[in-house]
Amino acid sequence: MCDADTMNASELDVVVVTGGHPYEAEPFFAVFDALDGVRWTHAGAPATGHDVVVFYDIPGLRFTRSDPPTVMADPTPEQQQVIADLTAAGTGLVFMHHAIAGWPTWEAYAHLMGGRFHYQPGRLDGVDYPDSGYLFDVEHTVEVLDPTHPVCAGLGEQFTIVDELYCFPVRDDVVPLMRTNFNVADSSRFYSADLAIRGSKNDNTGWTHPAGSDLVAWARAEGNSPIVYLQFGDGPVTYADGNFRRALANAIGWTASDEARQWAISSTSSSG
Repeated sequence: MCDADTMNASELDVVVVTGGHPYEAEPFFAVFDALDGVRWTHAGAPATGHDVVVFYDIPGLRFTRSDPPTVMADPTPEQQQVIADLTAAGTGLVFMHHAIAGWPTWEAYAHLMGGRFHYQPGRLDGVDYPDSGYLFDVEHTVEVLDPTHPVCAGLGEQFTIVDELYCFPVRDDVVPLMRTNFNVADSSRFYSADLAIRGSKNDNTGWTHPAGSDLVAWARAEGNSPIVYLQFGDGPVTYADGNFRRALANAIGWTASDEARQWAISSTSSSG
């Protein structure tokens, strides 16, 4: 974490938000220490006044280790206002990995991110879904769909990564950036998130899911904010991966740029 006395005005001001899901802090924060041109701080909730907010949290969801296995909370008006203020200001927003499960009772938050991972059966855009699927430590090939996009810079046409994959719904209004070649349409290859949080890990007994999206990275716009979601980021093996680090650095740099903000403004104006 940067010391305030060593901050350089030309560096990007990034806040990294965590909470609601376990992770290995030392190797995770080492990723941000290694980023050039970034000064970063750690927080338990998003706040305005930064160039970019990186979300690696699951707000609005508490795991009980009992029955029911989760307690879901609605965001307060103040918490909703922070998100509204961020998008009005054009702050860059980068969501990583399990952040896609945040605020499960707040549909607008799923719209903001571009999809949702359901730990419990839920509804999105009028469609009822079972709990989502997961599969740890998958070695899979990622196809870069738009090598000219700044988020994809330096990644080539494809790369291989070892990471957790999800079987979950993604909305149609995202701009696809990367997809996996893993067969996410076959839910039998995944395990039930609900069974896992009930204590039965790596289990899909009696569970099925509609074909999941093969997208693992995308962009979208909300208000004046450019937004990127990266499915990558389960643990230390991924944290140390050069392609993951490049994609994250690209996402932070692009969402902080004037170019990205102008794209967001143009995109929301044309869609609204």
